[in-house]
Amino acid sequence: MNKSILLLAGLIAFASCKNESTVKTEEVAVVETPSRVYPDQISKVFEAHGGIDTWNNMNNLCFTLPKGDINEIHTIDLKSRKTRIETKDFVLGYDGKDLWLKQDTIAFQPERARFYHNLMFYFYAMPFVLSDEGITYSEVPALEMDGVSYPGTKISFGNEVGDSPDDNYILYNDPTTNEMAWLAYTVTAGSDGPSERYSFIKYATWQDVNGLKLPSELQWYKVVDGKPTEMRNAMNFTNPTATATQLDIATFSKPEGGVLVE
Repeated sequence: MNKSILLLAGLIAFASCKNESTVKTEEVAVVETPSRVYPDQISKVFEAHGGIDTWNNMNNLCFTLPKGDINEIHTIDLKSRKTRIETKDFVLGYDGKDLWLKQDTIAFQPERARFYHNLMFYFYAMPFVLSDEGITYSEVPALEMDGVSYPGTKISFGNEVGDSPDDNYILYNDPTTNEMAWLAYTVTAGSDGPSERYSFIKYATWQDVNGLKLPSELQWYKVVDGKPTEMRNAMNFTNPTATATQLDIATFSKPEGGVLVE
């Protein structure tokens, strides 16, 4: 089993990624962390995107999701998965226990908070979020597209893992580079069990983010007979950062005027 040695200065940031300022630096002891053993195919994918050790050494991830004239700034603590999503119209956060929302007018529907608070992070942080605990991997038939055969790895979850343990994902990787090429996924939020209806995202372009190869654009495709056919919409991700900085806990705390949501 491979071992990684993590040695870093413990940086504690005062605010979210959009205004990261260091207030204290202290020495942190050398930590020796054994790597999990992953199936060979998924291990090759992780390696093609910078390596699982590089991912594990990061403590925060931030990115901006442009939506017309509105920018969503996403800030995530990678170890606790605490989250903050900020726009000019609302701020949505998860403090590790509760979801909260602050807005002056109804710009964001509160009932969407549980579904949305980590949705775009999960798509953006592929393939590395597929290294989480509680995941089962299995080989599935390849996706045949335009004369290319993309090997498939199905990801399923144990009971009570995450908000939607009945969700399934299939990662299809490029047979030459091992980079992630397609993601098939089901959505079970609000339903009574697993679904066999898969949506497809094409991972078309990549950018280097502190040694990690993360997407700069995601393309959602129409699906016919269980296979993607033509692109229906796309999303771009800008201003990405990933560092070992530990963000202040107040970044994710409910602000004055915020309310808890179910």
